[in-house]
Amino acid sequence: MTKPEEKPVAPTAPAPTEADAGTAKPLPKEIGGPSGPEPTRYGDWEHNGRVSDF
Repeated sequence: MTKPEEKPVAPTAPAPTEADAGTAKPLPKEIGGPSGPEPTRYGDWEHNGRVSDF
């Protein structure tokens, strides 16, 4: 009898520590960007109601 092959385990991201909590800086305001909701929020680009998948 042979042993079934074991699949390698994928590495995981390290867990956040207490020192990391609450230290995230807010992102700066975008200058000249689109107003309204983010045009790439669904994974494709939306402009004036038309969508293009790039």
